[in-house]
Amino acid sequence: MTDREVVIITGASSGIGRATAVHLARLGYDVGLTYGGNSEGGEETARRVRNEGRRAELCQMQLDDPESIESAINALISKFGNVSAFVNNAGTLAFAPFTELSLADWRRVIDVNLTGSFIAGQVIARHMIEKSIPGRIVNVSSVHEAIPLLAGAAYCSSKAGIGMLTKCMAIDLAEYQIRVNAIGPGETATPMIGVAEGEDILGRHRPETPIGRPGMPDEMAEAIAYLLSPNARFTTGTTLFVDGGLTLMAAIGNQRTIMQSMEGGI
Repeated sequence: MTDREVVIITGASSGIGRATAVHLARLGYDVGLTYGGNSEGGEETARRVRNEGRRAELCQMQLDDPESIESAINALISKFGNVSAFVNNAGTLAFAPFTELSLADWRRVIDVNLTGSFIAGQVIARHMIEKSIPGRIVNVSSVHEAIPLLAGAAYCSSKAGIGMLTKCMAIDLAEYQIRVNAIGPGETATPMIGVAEGEDILGRHRPETPIGRPGMPDEMAEAIAYLLSPNARFTTGTTLFVDGGLTLMAAIGNQRTIMQSMEGGI
């Protein structure tokens, strides 16, 4: 990696975004950061990046506003010059039974998670192509890209869309030497799910996963760093599930249901 390689990370005011910013700073990246409404959180992430001896620049970005997304990312590109890595992390969620899910919530989740990822990906890809940069893009999806979630129609649909968007981006951008992948986190101990930063999560037992606990933001950051690294230079268009084995348990559950049906003669 060159001495002053630059990564832009969206949604970096807490959780996976913050952990990724600090981890990549330790690996030698300068970091452009966006935040939504949490300016203090964004400033704190920038401070931690600078404490690692790397440059940090910060822009506010409204996740449901296409003009704001384009403006914020272009502003960061302008500040740094060349950006070779991008982590599309910003997102939101809403949960309600299917018949009670409002159209407004459906549109908000799809607009932020899927349409926002599309817009941001276009802006950064056009920059990489214009500058002939062999770039790397990582979209932050979810284990629920592949596994449905009760009352999660909007969230799961948006993440499934990100999985396919990642594949299509990878095909279209390969000729420009731009790799595009995604990570699919399982339950991760972040403020989005009510876990305070630094809270000990080892006591939060999760019997539905083989590893038996939630993931930690740092573990997601390490997976993102791998996909951005030369070690993943032959990997594109895939989602790396970092879920403590949850997808395995879902498969086992399906197998058990089928076997029980067969035993019952159904």
